[in-house]
Amino acid sequence: MIDLFDKHHHTIERHSRMLQMGSDVVGLASTQMLSPTRAIIDGRETVLAGTNNYMGITFEEDCIAAGKKALDEFGTGTTGSRIANGTYGLHRELEQELAGFLGRKHCIVFTTGYQANLGMMAGLAGPKDTIFLDADSHSSIYDGCTLSGANLVRFRHNNATDLEKRLARHDPESGGRLVVLEGIYSMVGDRAPLADFVEVKKRQGFQLLVDEAHSFGVLGPNGRGLADEAGLESDVDFIVGTFSKSVGAIGGFGAGDHPQFDAIRYSSRPYMFTASPSPSSAATSIAAVRKLKAEPERRARLADNSKRLFDGFHALGLETCCDTVSPVIAVKCPDELAAIVMWNALLKAGVYVNIAVPPAAPNNLCLLRCSVSAAHTHDDIDLIIKLFGEVVASGAVAVSA
Repeated sequence: MIDLFDKHHHTIERHSRMLQMGSDVVGLASTQMLSPTRAIIDGRETVLAGTNNYMGITFEEDCIAAGKKALDEFGTGTTGSRIANGTYGLHRELEQELAGFLGRKHCIVFTTGYQANLGMMAGLAGPKDTIFLDADSHSSIYDGCTLSGANLVRFRHNNATDLEKRLARHDPESGGRLVVLEGIYSMVGDRAPLADFVEVKKRQGFQLLVDEAHSFGVLGPNGRGLADEAGLESDVDFIVGTFSKSVGAIGGFGAGDHPQFDAIRYSSRPYMFTASPSPSSAATSIAAVRKLKAEPERRARLADNSKRLFDGFHALGLETCCDTVSPVIAVKCPDELAAIVMWNALLKAGVYVNIAVPPAAPNNLCLLRCSVSAAHTHDDIDLIIKLFGEVVASGAVAVSA
């Protein structure tokens, strides 16, 4: 008999080797959260430089109070999906708040960010349609494409010319065409060149979706994401985002202006067949979105902190994955062994970062990924730089360019 776990043999061996080299890379636990930028890990106070807590909202008193009030008034959970008993007034209020913030006519809230991508891909596209997908897209987008049953065509990362070639070989009358991009790509921190893709859209004709998971709340004069920053919101048909980054909660959303947008509620399985977000999560998200709108200075602090860390790493001679500044700053390592050694050394020194190795990281890269927060002080940023420098100087591993 073939054991169903036989196929995981190499993954189990790989994880075992990681454990032999130090802490559990994929199962590390924070036993106490002290603030958006500090936690107790392995019994030590640790600077958090890999949490995606871009706006530093997770400990804001008004957000916490909103969650507690919702717990008292609505209980711990809805026990049902949005199309059954699981729609509360808070869910509709959150959708209205988001639609207003985004300047969109329609918004739909999902239980997680992962489900938002599944739900939007599967709700928009079907077996007769084609999704054109940036090759470096997040796994949740790929999974959504699979669930949709649509024909999938990948194009080279951030390459509008390659997309246009592939569109030209496709019969535009054979079904709908959806092009999917990301505002900030989560592993290396680069942006989609949105203006280039919009020019292709004008020539070729398709509907455009931008996943703003890592750019919502971060980019643009209004904090609405890449399309806001580029001044091209009217050229983007659909937006997807998550609450687990800038909003500091759990959940996801899709938004758009199409008059039939709400049909997604009755055709998207990830929306129809899962329990709705907890009342406390919906309430904290409402409070956080209002805070994003009312406090644009958070974005300014985040941009300042991101540049400070980016410049500091380059001053150390470290090689980052892209030459543009964003809150995602990934340092290249020569191989997986070097990345694991460096990650453990940094954790022991008192700073937590993300480690990304293939297949999670694109192009066979091995990365130490930092995500900056508006809640970081300049002292925090300087400490992160200092600890990176000390670990590299100690000879633990060479990661310089």
